[in-house]
Amino acid sequence: MQPGVRPRIQRCLLTGASGGIGAALAQVLAEQGITLILQGRELTKLEALQQRLPGQHELVVADLTLAEERQRLLTQAFASGHIDCLINNAGASAFSDFTALPPGDIEAMLALNLTAPILLTRAYLQQMAGRTTTVVNVGSVLGAIGLPGFGVYAATKFGLRGFTEALMREYADTDTRIAYFAPRTTATESNSAAANAMNTALGNAVDSPTQVAAAFMTWLNGRAQRRTVGWPEKLLVRLNGLLPELVDRVLKGQLAEIKKHTAAAAQE
Repeated sequence: MQPGVRPRIQRCLLTGASGGIGAALAQVLAEQGITLILQGRELTKLEALQQRLPGQHELVVADLTLAEERQRLLTQAFASGHIDCLINNAGASAFSDFTALPPGDIEAMLALNLTAPILLTRAYLQQMAGRTTTVVNVGSVLGAIGLPGFGVYAATKFGLRGFTEALMREYADTDTRIAYFAPRTTATESNSAAANAMNTALGNAVDSPTQVAAAFMTWLNGRAQRRTVGWPEKLLVRLNGLLPELVDRVLKGQLAEIKKHTAAAAQE
């Protein structure tokens, strides 16, 4: 193998495979000839996805918030061969006035969006010690821009981005690629009616899962470790890092409209 050239991914574990982005990622990965281990929480959805994909793929139903379920997932995944890629895509979102969000929902989002991928990555890297591998954490533009109505979701994605950045630097002297992929708002079933109405009212761009997956595949086949999808979102991410006060003013101008829709979310 030539220096600096990474081997082709052959087998990949994809979490949250039956969701909107997850299913679209499964499609483009399978089309590249990659064998997939598809994780989700509903067997019927996974089976429907499996039937649409080219190639032979494995299904694992598991709750990633439970330690024993994460271990079972890895055990089943590695039982049939080497896995050279982990994509932490599973996650949940909530658009709500912060004080209206039930404590149980907050704890569940933290567990699935942040704790689960950290612990799954740890166990995976332990098993892959000394081997060339790729770990991709699927985050969000809201992992770099705190948006009203998405306080807890943003907290989980900020955390995931920080974890990924620290880990990519920790593994910089190895053949392990640690990477972070951040879509902007995507049209999936997880979006509430209130969130959709807010995006329409504010004129926010919304990508389809297919568009996100196409961008993901182009990026994955390259060498970059970070990718933010969409314009002007890329610019806003940079501005928020350098001059957050400017973004504060932009969002304050939208706040009345946003709060109108967080109030509607409480009625759903």
